[in-house]
Amino acid sequence: MRVKKNQTVAGDFILLGLLDPNQYGLFFLSLILFMYMVAIMGNTVLILLIQLDLRLHTPMYVLLKHLSFTDILNISNIVPMMAFNYLSGSKSITFAGCGFQLFFYVSSVGTECLILTIMSYDRYVAICHPLRYPILMNHRISVILAAGCWFGGIVNSISHTTYVMFLPYCGIRTIDHFFCEIPALLQLSCIDTSKYKERIYVSVVFFFLIPFSTILVSYGQILRIVLRMKSIEAQKKAFSTCSSHLAVVAMYYGSVIFTYMRLKSYHTAGQDKAIAISYTILAPMLNPVIYSLRNKDVLCALKKVFSKAISHRKENF
Repeated sequence: MRVKKNQTVAGDFILLGLLDPNQYGLFFLSLILFMYMVAIMGNTVLILLIQLDLRLHTPMYVLLKHLSFTDILNISNIVPMMAFNYLSGSKSITFAGCGFQLFFYVSSVGTECLILTIMSYDRYVAICHPLRYPILMNHRISVILAAGCWFGGIVNSISHTTYVMFLPYCGIRTIDHFFCEIPALLQLSCIDTSKYKERIYVSVVFFFLIPFSTILVSYGQILRIVLRMKSIEAQKKAFSTCSSHLAVVAMYYGSVIFTYMRLKSYHTAGQDKAIAISYTILAPMLNPVIYSLRNKDVLCALKKVFSKAISHRKENF
């Protein structure tokens, strides 16, 4: 194993960031911060609605609550640091800070992919085996499956974070990205990481390709059953429920797989940053919007909360 000269073991990293220090950069930062606030408020409201409304205490919404939490974790792990570095003019991030950011990033992304898979299974059982749904997918099972998703995501993250952060790095640690991501960090390593990249491909297969294939199979079966339904209203309800989930899946899995499965020669820093925006900023913002606007139960719960708030305010006056 050959090691380059001037290797270092600890020290700060330099994040080149996403935005240029000019008026256009400030405009796009404002836009990103707006999306961040929408994501935080949207996902928080969704979590509170599911927690407060008894009608939403079903397996699908239990999983949706966990999905919202992973979105909050993912976007909060990246955007505040990016904004701070841009506004302060400092592009540095400590070794420990980079390690924590990488850990929470890999944990949230891995967990979200598994949760999306379980959500597709939930829809498959609900539509294709409605009579067996209380047995195959009840509240207890959904909680256990959600916990399993978190466990798998965290264990996978510990494995990758430990390896990557203990690599020897050479010279100035300049990361051409807006957060600490594995492919960007590997480019700074002094040693050959080709064997480790094989481990990355294995993780991609288990956390992305197999779950994505499972989702496609599940929705293939759902589509087959839905097309056989005689009731047009039932078809519309099924399509409405599933289409929102598929939209999230397509954006999330597509961007992550594209990032980690491409050959090195097809990677450019600009492409990696653009794709990363879709699953670190756009997806957390769009998820609560997609699931609330296209979901009658969530809209009804939201109207109920607003009605109570207005009635309580009138009583006080």
